[in-house]
Amino acid sequence: MKTLVIADHDNGSLKPETSKTINAALKLGFAVDVLIAGENVAPMSEIVASIAGVNTVLVADHSEYAHQLAENIADLVLSLAPDYSHLVASATTTGKNFMPRVAALLDVAQISEIIDVVDADTFKRPIYAGNAIATVKSLDSKKVLTVRASSFDLQGEQAPAESRVVDSVFSSELSAFVSVEQTESERPELTAAQVVISGGRGMQNGENFSLLNGIADKLGAAIGASRAAVDAGFVPNDMQVGQTGKIVAPNLYIAVGISGAIQHLAGMKDSKVIVAINKDPDAPIFQVADYGLVADLFDVLPELEQAL
Repeated sequence: MKTLVIADHDNGSLKPETSKTINAALKLGFAVDVLIAGENVAPMSEIVASIAGVNTVLVADHSEYAHQLAENIADLVLSLAPDYSHLVASATTTGKNFMPRVAALLDVAQISEIIDVVDADTFKRPIYAGNAIATVKSLDSKKVLTVRASSFDLQGEQAPAESRVVDSVFSSELSAFVSVEQTESERPELTAAQVVISGGRGMQNGENFSLLNGIADKLGAAIGASRAAVDAGFVPNDMQVGQTGKIVAPNLYIAVGISGAIQHLAGMKDSKVIVAINKDPDAPIFQVADYGLVADLFDVLPELEQAL
């Protein structure tokens, strides 16, 4: 029995979720191979080969895989599936796109967003917005899993593992890449940042989010937001942290003017250190915060930036 992990990348750099997903896959107890599919992925395949625990790197380098469309990536994974008992990917935008298709074509149940591995058949995953943890056991002969990477640590390094070229090329006849629109920022990506500072409804408007910029720059932090702030139109939805936004687990999470609805807590409660600033002493965010400051954010933020 072996495990196949599908690497997560953007055709330019390997996402840290890949290393964390390999960590999760190793807990299954089997040899771990990693598939990296895309265009011009040779440099990234060398990085994958040096992640501790990787047995073999399978490299599918072709223009057909440049945009990692669900149809042909799923077909590629299916072509390799007979050699593996477990197929594992990160629960990111890419993984959520093609893995359900893999599960459907294999006629098995996908187990999504696992946060722990009990054994090769049994896994833990959050339900009810993280209010409860379900322990689920799969009787399928082949397991299709997505991993909530924030629940696992990065792997160390090893001497490079062997690489093997996958010659199979599958075209996507049902869909075609048209264009991509993405926010350009010099700050780290929200899900990969070691420090995140987020604003909530208490920021009052979008212009006030500029109060977070100086602090974020000094801490090398990404800037996030609660759903309330996004729904109010303060900031775009790609900044949303929470159950229906992005799941983050940085070393430091600073929540500013965020009350702490359960949907938001589900997206950040695995952070190593949580700091909350809110003028309401009864705000639920203080129940999960390591450090809480009951104060007006418009007084605190300039002082904090000056102190830093």
